[in-house]
Amino acid sequence: MLSYTVYSEAGGVGKTSLTANLAVAHARAGLDVLVVPLDPQDGDLSRLLGVDDKRADGDADNLVRHIVQSPRGPFEDLIRTAEGVDIVPEHNMLSDLSDFLDREQKQAETLGDAYNIYAQLQRVLQDADVAEHYDVLICDPPATESDHLYNAIYATRNLVIPVEPSAKGQASVEGLEELATNFASQLNIDVGVLGAVPNGVKNTSDQKEMIDGIAFPTPEVIGDRTSLLEGAWKQQCSAFRYVQEHRDRQRDYEVETLAQLDRIARYLEEQAGLEAPNPPEPGALAVKA
Repeated sequence: MLSYTVYSEAGGVGKTSLTANLAVAHARAGLDVLVVPLDPQDGDLSRLLGVDDKRADGDADNLVRHIVQSPRGPFEDLIRTAEGVDIVPEHNMLSDLSDFLDREQKQAETLGDAYNIYAQLQRVLQDADVAEHYDVLICDPPATESDHLYNAIYATRNLVIPVEPSAKGQASVEGLEELATNFASQLNIDVGVLGAVPNGVKNTSDQKEMIDGIAFPTPEVIGDRTSLLEGAWKQQCSAFRYVQEHRDRQRDYEVETLAQLDRIARYLEEQAGLEAPNPPEPGALAVKA
């Protein structure tokens, strides 16, 4: 199984867009994909793919209830599907996740039981046999150090880093490497970085120098595609569907961006020894079901 968390300490680097589009790229190739977004803020992956209608419903079952062992139904009933990708939609209770986990830990300690705050998402996924049902698991936590992030890393053990091509972005990558190393050491787990994805690149000399200095594999470098990504957010869909259904004409540079997303997905699959059963020609808009 391929599992990874898409994360950057810097905001505004297209983290959620990259997550959604890689998920669709994996699914386009015939893989079963589950995305677990964990962002307590609006403007999240559930919104992007149009499955956030119960976010504010206080009576709705949601992932946080399962994490604190107070579910209102089976895990599989949480799942919604968009563009061939299964998603556990975000809920407003994510804002209080740390408080819930803290109470659970204190209760466990009162009873003399061990309780690992950071292992609770992993427990939920294991109990639901996610590894048996899916080929790919992707987590999308908020762009802050939080219990959401640490649960995502503990569950996936791998990172994919979207990179802003600037000095700020370089500092973020270096900080994330240190964070992952410290977290892995603290919890006695291995955390790997599968790759970095520079995006919004305008090919200035400073940007090229920064990209050359990234210590991780960079399978593709994506140019500035603000119009494409903003259009996808407006239509609540992936970049693949946006180009196919909402552009009045094909733009070659956008089709090439879709091809890059396909190639990144194939690269990540290769790192896990995962062979997609039906990979399309990179960037192809017509894909067999």
